[in-house]
Amino acid sequence: MPRPARELTPERSARHLFGAKLRKAREDRGLSLEALASKLTISKSHLARVEIAEYMPPPELPAQLDRYFETDGTFTELYALCTKEAHPDQFKRRMDLEAQAVIIREYSPQIVPDLLQTEDYGRAQFRTHLPKASDQEIEELWTLRLGRQALLLRSPRPDYSAILDEAVLRRSYGGPRVMREQLEALLGLCLTPTSFIQVLPFSHGGHALAGGSLSLWTLDSGQHVAYEESISSGTLLEEKTEVLAHVRAYDLLSASALSPSQSADLIQSVLEALPDEHHP
Repeated sequence: MPRPARELTPERSARHLFGAKLRKAREDRGLSLEALASKLTISKSHLARVEIAEYMPPPELPAQLDRYFETDGTFTELYALCTKEAHPDQFKRRMDLEAQAVIIREYSPQIVPDLLQTEDYGRAQFRTHLPKASDQEIEELWTLRLGRQALLLRSPRPDYSAILDEAVLRRSYGGPRVMREQLEALLGLCLTPTSFIQVLPFSHGGHALAGGSLSLWTLDSGQHVAYEESISSGTLLEEKTEVLAHVRAYDLLSASALSPSQSADLIQSVLEALPDEHHP
């Protein structure tokens, strides 16, 4: 016997209401999830998650539903509300999308991006930002981060690029030994078959992405997703116009940053200027 459909809770949020309206429209037509997915540009599993509000609807889905069900903009209007409310599962969704990415691009203004951190640098960063955390909590945080870093080692590897503000190189976490190890790790990634790093020098001045970090993911489907992060919060962006504006800002910043070889030279100069802990 098929499993009973999960009970929906349309009163919880616009996203849950979207899923409930989707199920009603589908069932009114006597369609299974598989049958409806075959008429749209979405997989059955993804459609199922949208219906139970585990996933945000992808940006192209509302218009397709309105055309197919002839609902005169109902799903488009609901989607507009969905994009304006916080995602209860936003971090989980962020992790899922990052894991699916075939191209990862990041901008960081102050800290080495999570995916590039060495163990001692990452632990030092946690200690600085979470001074009351226990040793066990730090261990759990680093284990999670290490799991994410495995994304860059899988086969096939995603293409990875990063723009690092010069402050990332010069702001020390953990002392000279830790920074030396971290900078050496960055040097090894400046230009490889699957990665490159650019440094944005202080001399560039202000720019459109100043004030927070940014991750851009290109999925296998070609969809672009953005994730902005501040000190204590993050915002997942999936609406096409917003994401493309961030892609454009990133591309302009990349054009203004140092080349990978010039960036390697700057990283090397910062590395050489670090004090020697054994020979002060």
